[in-house]
Amino acid sequence: MAGRILIVEDEIIVAMDLEATLEDFGFETVGIAADTSSALQLGAANPDVALVDVNLRDGPTGPEIGARLARDFGVNVVFITANPRMLGDGVPGAIGVLPKPTDPHTIRQTVEYVLSLKRMEGQVMPPPSALTVFQSQQRSA
Repeated sequence: MAGRILIVEDEIIVAMDLEATLEDFGFETVGIAADTSSALQLGAANPDVALVDVNLRDGPTGPEIGARLARDFGVNVVFITANPRMLGDGVPGAIGVLPKPTDPHTIRQTVEYVLSLKRMEGQVMPPPSALTVFQSQQRSA
């Protein structure tokens, strides 16, 4: 199940590792963004999923970026952060949050889960146990 993934992460080593993991699993990355401007530019590349950190080069802008990617481009957003509690009950349009650090298997399961939501292929698979699905998404998932 291939998909186009946007990575929004300002720590380049973390971003490159995530990119390599995704590509190893057969996903296409549309790019890596480290701030709001580059994330929104890459949002126009029509990614299926965006994996977004909360604290970026331009501050704690991840939630705003995630909401805008979902609203303006129809991107399914999952946050990956060391501080999941910062997101409270969720961000409008976002699916959920994974805690950092996370392992490649969880990344793959999460992306496949989100793609199954987006494409509604047959039955939607259950979310991986490490993914906290936001309350607003639990009704539609």
